[in-house]
Order: sequence, then C-alpha cells, then structure tokens
Amino acid sequence: MPENFVSTRVNFPQIEKTNLMGLNRQDMAVFFAELGEKPFRVSQITKWIHQLNISDFDQMTNISKALRAQLKDKACIKALDVIEDQISKDGTRKWVMGLEDNNRIEVVYIPEDDRGTLCISSQVGCALDCSFCSTARQGFSRNLTVAEILSQVWLATRLLDQEIKPGRKITNVVLMGMGEPLLNFENVMKAIDVMLDDFAYGLSKRRVTVSTAGVVPAMDRLSERHDVQLAISLHATRDELRDDLVPINKKYNLKELIAACHRFMATRSPRSRLTIEYVMLAGVNDAKQDAEELVKILNGISVLINLIPFNPFSESGYKTSSNNAVHRFQDVLMKAGLMTVIRKTRGEDIDAACGQLVGKVADKSRRENKFKAPRIGMNT
Repeated sequence: MPENFVSTRVNFPQIEKTNLMGLNRQDMAVFFAELGEKPFRVSQITKWIHQLNISDFDQMTNISKALRAQLKDKACIKALDVIEDQISKDGTRKWVMGLEDNNRIEVVYIPEDDRGTLCISSQVGCALDCSFCSTARQGFSRNLTVAEILSQVWLATRLLDQEIKPGRKITNVVLMGMGEPLLNFENVMKAIDVMLDDFAYGLSKRRVTVSTAGVVPAMDRLSERHDVQLAISLHATRDELRDDLVPINKKYNLKELIAACHRFMATRSPRSRLTIEYVMLAGVNDAKQDAEELVKILNGISVLINLIPFNPFSESGYKTSSNNAVHRFQDVLMKAGLMTVIRKTRGEDIDAACGQLVGKVADKSRRENKFKAPRIGMNT
C-alpha cells in the first residue's frame, strides 16, 4: 500500500434497535404507526412477547415475512441475563440478573398454596439509606428502564414454565425489591401498564403492589395514574426514630405521610385497604407504646398491617424482636380493630428475605461504615 494512501472508508454509527420489551401500548402504537402498520399490530405483538414469551420474530407466524424482516431490522426483544438461580429449602426462588452495564439486580419468587408472588426491583441499589435494609449499603447506581423492569417478569415467567412440575404461575407482582419505585415513577408506571394489559400479563389491579418509603408527591401522582395497591414502609411512629430508620422522613415527615395516605385512600373503593409494612426491631420499635401510637396515627385509614421480623445481616446494628414481643404488638393492634398479620420469613437461607437483597454489586457510597455505629433508639 503506498505510503501516501488515505483511507476513504466512512464508519457509520450503528443504529440502535428499539427494544419492544420496554414499550407499553401507547409507545407500541407510535412505533408501528411510524412503520406504516395498522393499530391491531400492537395487540398482536404484545401477545407474542408477554403472553407467549416469544423473543424471536421468526416464530411470530401470524405476521407477514416482510414485517418480520422489518422488525428484525429496526427492533429487538431483549431480556436480562440470568447470572444465578437459587432455590430455598422453603421453595422460594431467587434470580440474580445481569444488566448491560455490568450492574446486577435480584428478583424473588415466593410460591404459596393460593398464589405465586414475584418481587421485582425498580432501581440498581437504593438512594434512601434505610438503616435496616442491606440494599442501602451498596448505594444508588441508577433507575431501571421499562424493559429492565418488565424483563424480570418475562424471564421469571419463562423460567417457571420450564420447571419439571408445571403450574407454579405468577399471580401477584410486588415492587418491593431493590430500589424505591416511586423515585423511578414514569418507568414503573409504564411497566405497570403492561402488567395490567389483557394482551400481556393481564394481572388484576388488586394483585399489583407498589411499595414506597413515603415519597409523598409521587403517592399523589400514583393515585391519579393507576388503581393498584400501595404499601407504605412505615416502621416507626415517632419522627425522631423514623428519621433514622427511614431517612426520607426528614423530607416528608409522618404528618405529611399520613395525610398523603388519607388522600390516596379517598380515591379508592371503600373495601380497599392500604398495606402498612412495619419491620420489628428488638428494643427499637416493638414496645407496647409503639403499638398504641400506631393505632392512633392510623385512625380513620382502612389498613392491613404486615409485621415483618427483621432479617439480620452483617453489622446492621439491629436484632430481631422476640416472638413474644411480635405477638404482643399484634394483639394491641388487633384489639383496636386493625387487621394485622405477621409475615412469615421466606428464602432466608439464600438471602432472599425482605431487606436482604443486595444485587452483588460494589458499594458506591461507602455506606457500610455507617452500619458499624450503634443506631439511635435502641434500648441495648
């Protein structure tokens, strides 16, 4: 080749394909309109992806070869990678799923006699720094995309269908995994659109639950956007203690949060109940006085209270309340007319229990140092 040769080759940028996994009905309609296709394609393709669990356009036999070729050129159906698949001795199943940026999230399936609950993540890590939750130790990386949220449901459905004993289906989805769902509001709402879509997963609005630590403005937006269930991570009845347990309380205190709960329930049917999550920490929030105060602040709200035994992790600084303490706490609430259940710990042997999800990614905030210090409010 001559020394003065100059290459005239042009490196064209690679066109990024649209991942149909992350499109709700409205976004899918825009995509097909731009292709010049009729609106019925939306339901058709949605069913192939989410009901029939198909990711290969060539297997979509009721669409033309020409459209299949066009879809292969402009779109893809891309799910996450399954890094680990663990099954607990109690039947709980946990998947570690890998993202394209090498981050990881965790997804948990909890089988019961009358239901199968899938607990999914909405963020990589969490920014809220709740002191009793191991996810907080890794810090916050980023929000999950719509495709990454839905991919958890899609993959879990596929993997469960491959079991030797079929029939363990997903009947409920709870956004209680890694992250604060209401801080990833739009992506979570679009993912819920698909979960409720009759041509996708067709879940009942009563079987989809969004959990929040108390992002008050987003709670108000949720009541306008979707008629799904809401769970409040309360965990304390005094601002001083909740500031430490759930630091977002410093921004939206108990008075504001409870007012938001009243507003939310005013938009729901009289038979609806707000779920209250309350982790039981020995000597911190499990006294009779705490239960009596909980009765007062929840006055006038139809609730279901979940008492959650604390699931220990290294250097948390907390201990699990005794069985006697948990049942005494429950008795106070039940005598006051508040429906209260004690949540059974599931998947503890594979770190799949509530508050134990860590995603196996590096801590980005050096928060682990905070867990070495004693927590306030402890009577030890």
